[in-house]
Formats: sequence, structure tokens, C-alpha cells
Amino acid sequence: MEKLRKLIENYTPCNEQETADKDMVLEYMDTFEDTLTRDNKVCHFTSSSWIVNKERTKVLMIYHNIYDSWAWTGGHADGDADMLHVALKEAEEETGIKNIKVLNDGELASLEILTVDGHVKRGKYVSSHLHLNCSFILEADEQEVLQIKADENSGVKWVDIEESVKLTNENKMKPIYAKLNERIKNLK
Repeated sequence: MEKLRKLIENYTPCNEQETADKDMVLEYMDTFEDTLTRDNKVCHFTSSSWIVNKERTKVLMIYHNIYDSWAWTGGHADGDADMLHVALKEAEEETGIKNIKVLNDGELASLEILTVDGHVKRGKYVSSHLHLNCSFILEADEQEVLQIKADENSGVKWVDIEESVKLTNENKMKPIYAKLNERIKNLK
């Protein structure tokens, strides 16, 4: 957890939302014993990735079954404090891509607390809760074979970066995706 705490403490927020969420994430880490697993019913860590092609003109998105929307890849930490590892694992599992390059020196690209409404997952009701989400920017070859992860998504496709924000049905995600697109433009 110390490495995760340092990752978050060293992150420079880019706006008021990230500043407030960074403070709350650190407070939750101090308040709750287990924020790395879903055993914590109030809040737990997740990690996501915004995957771009080599030309940085497209983003790889999945059609998320629960949210009924095109979205980034990502998932629960499930006990793993290495958020970059979680993001890479989820990207491969949800899209089938194997050759993934980490951009931005593996630093956080975004930090947010995401609200999750109550829903049914694998036949069981999951109460509303919070995701303490760490995001990374990754790169993949758009020629790689893509595959869906049928129990989580029903589509995987490359989307023009300018269209990615419009494609999602989740209004709360639009500013996050727009923020990540801006970060991509500023990468070296």
C-alpha cells in the first residue's frame, strides 16, 4: 500500500475535481482498512486505461455490458496494490491485445472517485458504492487481433479520438475521457 500511497501523493491534479478526489482517496485510505478488495462495500480501488494507437489518433474502447455504454478498459484491484499492473491485466483481458506499451512513464494520467449505482452482476445484487480509480495511458498496435470478454463486454473497437467522448452513454465519463484526450495531445 505504501507504493500506491506514493503514486497518489505524487500525482499532480489537473483540475478542481482531481484535487478534491485526491484528498478524499487519501482520506479513505486512512479511514478504511481494506480499500484494495471488494470486501470494502463503501469504496475500493479500481484501475483503468485509455489505450491509444501508435499515431495517437484512435482510442481502443469496449462496450461495457453493465453500463450499456462504450467505455475505457479497467477493473477492480482485487488485492493488487500495483494499479499499473491491474490496468495492464484488464486491458489484455478485455480486448485481447498482448503487446501493450506504457506511456507517460507509468505515471497516473487521471485520478477520480467514480460513483457506481446498484446493479446485478453475475446474478447477484451489488449495492451502490465508490470506485477509487487510477487511470493510465497505454499504447497498442491497432493491427492486433481484438476479442471481447463476453462476461463483461460485447464489443471492442478502435474509435477516432475525437469521437470517443461522444460515443459514451455515460455523461459522468465524458469529462474524464476529454481530460485524457488532452493529456494524450501533451505527451512527448
